[in-house]
Amino acid sequence: MVWIKRAAFAVLGALACVHATGAQASDRGWNKASTVGEAALVGMALGLPLLEEDDGGLVQAGASIGAAAILSYGAKQAFPEWRPDHSDRRGFPSAHSAIAFSAAATLYNRHGWEVGVPAHIVAAFVATARVQAHRHRWHDVLAGAAIGELSGLLITRKQDDLVRLSPWADLHGGGIALATRF
Repeated sequence: MVWIKRAAFAVLGALACVHATGAQASDRGWNKASTVGEAALVGMALGLPLLEEDDGGLVQAGASIGAAAILSYGAKQAFPEWRPDHSDRRGFPSAHSAIAFSAAATLYNRHGWEVGVPAHIVAAFVATARVQAHRHRWHDVLAGAAIGELSGLLITRKQDDLVRLSPWADLHGGGIALATRF
């Protein structure tokens, strides 16, 4: 099954590179590249559990991505902000970034760093491309990334739960807790 994950990320990386080359030419190219990257991450987050016949992973991935989408689109309504290109007032936060980082965090949390690190690189590309396309500002994509990371890390559980990283927060601070079983 590891070879399937590696092959899928090779295809994902190739798609990002092909679209990134064309993206340098225009805002439309960057916009298209960010959409391709986001769709590829969502496809990976939902596709790997399907290939592995992991029903729990599929439900968790869907819930994580769905939560990120709902939260980001809700925030767009609550905090209307002009996009840099002034096309509409749905600039904050970046839903593309929220969904991409949610998928990446789900892949990391469910399948480990070997899958999660490349997924986060693609998610970072998606966020950067949204800024380059003049669809968002940096604070928009950072807020979207935070929404996505939190939904991915809070909703998704590891397949093997021998080691678990859990974000936490209270009124006095926050952090990440590491727990392991022997």
